Amino acid sequence: MAVQSNSRFLDLRALASLQHLRFSTKRRIDGTYSGRHLSRQLGGAAEFVDFREYSPGDDLRRLDWKVLARTGRPYLRMYQDETNLGCAMLIDASGSMQFGGYERNAQGRGSKLEYAQYFATAMSHLICNAQDQVALAIAADKLQRFIGPGSTSDHLRRVHTLIERLTTWPATKLGDSLRQLFERLSRRGVLLILSDFLCDDLEDAFSAIRLFRSRHWEVVALHLVHPQEERLPTGTAFRFEGMENDGSANCSPAEISHAYEERFATHCAVVRSMALASGCDYRRVSTAVPYLQTLSGFLVERVG
Repeated sequence: MAVQSNSRFLDLRALASLQHLRFSTKRRIDGTYSGRHLSRQLGGAAEFVDFREYSPGDDLRRLDWKVLARTGRPYLRMYQDETNLGCAMLIDASGSMQFGGYERNAQGRGSKLEYAQYFATAMSHLICNAQDQVALAIAADKLQRFIGPGSTSDHLRRVHTLIERLTTWPATKLGDSLRQLFERLSRRGVLLILSDFLCDDLEDAFSAIRLFRSRHWEVVALHLVHPQEERLPTGTAFRFEGMENDGSANCSPAEISHAYEERFATHCAVVRSMALASGCDYRRVSTAVPYLQTLSGFLVERVG
C-alpha cells in the first residue's frame, strides 16, 4: 500500500529494513476478512483442526460425508482460519508524558510523548502496510480522541495527522479512558498501550484493562521510562515542578535521592506485576533506546 504521509514522525527509509516484519498476535483474534493471523472462529478452508457434530442451520458444505457414511452421524470438519489483525493503539497524553522535553510546557524533542509518537507512527504504518487494521485512542483525563479501525491510505493519514498534532492534558485518568475506549470497540483484537503509567490509581487502570482481557482481547503494555526519571540530578538545590498540577518543591537532591530511587523502582515493579497479573504482555521501554531498535526487537519477539 502506497502511503503519502507528511508526518515528521514517519521515516520510510528507516522503516524499509522492517518491512519484512509483521505485527503478530499470540492469541486468536476476530477479523473481517482472510489474512495471516489465527482467528477465534473455526471454519473455512485452512488447516484442519477437529470435527464437530452437526447442528441445525450449519453450513452443509462443511459436512464430512465419509464420516457420515461410516458412523451414520453428521459431523462438520473444522479448520483454523486465518484473519486480518485489528490493533487499537492507546497513547497516554497526560502531562507527565512531556517529561524529557527541552522546553517546559511544550512537547520538546526527547520527551516520552515524542518517543510514543515516533513508535506509534511507525507501528501504524507497518500494520496497515500488511493490510491489517489500526485504531487510535488518545487518553488523558478522559478519552480525548478516537479514530476507529481502518487500513486505507486515507485512514492512515488521519492517524498520522492526529499523532503528529498531539498535545497533553494536565490530569491522568487512565482507567476512565480505557473504559470509554472499551465501549467504542466491538471487534476484539490487540490493544497496545503506550504509557508511563504515572497515574493516581493504578488499580483502577488495570481494572479497566481486565475488561478487555475478559473479552479475550490481547493487551500489550509498553511502559515508557525516561532515563532521567530513574534518578535525581546531582547538584546543590533544585526546584521540582509537577507536570500535572502537582505544585512545586524546593529541595536538595542529595537529601532525598535514595528514597526517590527506591520509590520509582517500586512503581515500575508494581506496574509490571499488575500488568502480568492482568494477563498483559509487558515490556519496559527506555526512551534512551532508539525507537526503531525497540520496534524491531518488539516485532521479532512477537513472531517468536
